[in-house]
Amino acid sequence: MTRSDVQTGYFLYHSIGQYPGKSEDMARAFSAFSESWGRFDDGQWPAALASRQAFIDRWTQLVNAPAGTLTAAENVTTALYSLIRSLPKRHLAGRKLLVGADCFPSLHFLLAGLAERHDFELCTVPVRQGEHWVRDEDFVDHWGQDVGVALLTWVTSTTSHRCDHEALLAHGRSRDTLVGIDITQGAGLFPFDVQNPQVDFTVSTSLKWLCGTPGAGILHVDQALLETCSPELRGWFSQENPFSWDLDGFSYAPDARRFDHGTPSVVACVGSLAALEWHAAQDATELLAHNRDLADRIIAQADMLGLELVSPREESQRGGSVMVRLPETLDPTILIDTLRNQQLYADCRGRTLRLSPGVVTGQECVARLFETLGAELKKAR
Repeated sequence: MTRSDVQTGYFLYHSIGQYPGKSEDMARAFSAFSESWGRFDDGQWPAALASRQAFIDRWTQLVNAPAGTLTAAENVTTALYSLIRSLPKRHLAGRKLLVGADCFPSLHFLLAGLAERHDFELCTVPVRQGEHWVRDEDFVDHWGQDVGVALLTWVTSTTSHRCDHEALLAHGRSRDTLVGIDITQGAGLFPFDVQNPQVDFTVSTSLKWLCGTPGAGILHVDQALLETCSPELRGWFSQENPFSWDLDGFSYAPDARRFDHGTPSVVACVGSLAALEWHAAQDATELLAHNRDLADRIIAQADMLGLELVSPREESQRGGSVMVRLPETLDPTILIDTLRNQQLYADCRGRTLRLSPGVVTGQECVARLFETLGAELKKAR
């Protein structure tokens, strides 16, 4: 059953993500890894690499990626770096890389630093004055024939705006642009298929709605693009046979393994695999329905308190989170501390209160959170 008997005040699925029994599952996984890794035999690497491959296989199924087009990465930023630094020059040199101003900042920091070295112009689509997210139509208006690569943010981390990625991908095809998508804030809550419509590359993490551990990112690259990529960050695991030590005979693996490099990080994959298996056993429709029910309650309560909604009101344009703007009279740090003392867990980015209800979040806790918030607003007046 998807529905949990655990009813908590946890509203942080935009950050980590929890599910019933998570700590026990992780403890078993890490214990089994420790026993294998510390055993006096030669079975450590076969077992560790099998766990890593099981992690990759779970992600491959989750996004319907063709076999061999997806691999593990430390995080979304390193995945994007590996991809950008692998592309043939024709995609970037003298062209634009298009990204929204509401992308995850770490990715913008990376791209800004790579622009001069790769001779591309980083074109950042702005948020309109007085609005909260980049409109899809504004993204399209900036998207001409000179755009070699476009990076879409499926769901933003500060407004929960969900773009119409299918329409944007279609526009990218008409402009002969490589289109990648950061699916971090939507993966695990909404279905995503890298083949329908076709996506050139995809980056994500196993945190958030997938409830995994840090350090368990992924990179998917469409086969046609993958065959043209020469990753700069490469090593012995980038080869078909990692144990080929011919210093003059290096050649890339024919599949996504070419984006591997040195000795693989395994522990994060081990820690996240249990969460991915738990998620795969759930009813995805029920998970989303529970989230939508609580999100509707949050919006209704925010309206009653007269709080500005920072997320789209329209469900089809919104991810799993609901963000509201706190008034200047209310100190966000004090509010978060007050909520924490009542076992209500949320966070703020500036004056934006971020609320992301998931499987362990209880209906009663939504009411309790807004009772506390209402009391704090009265005090602050």
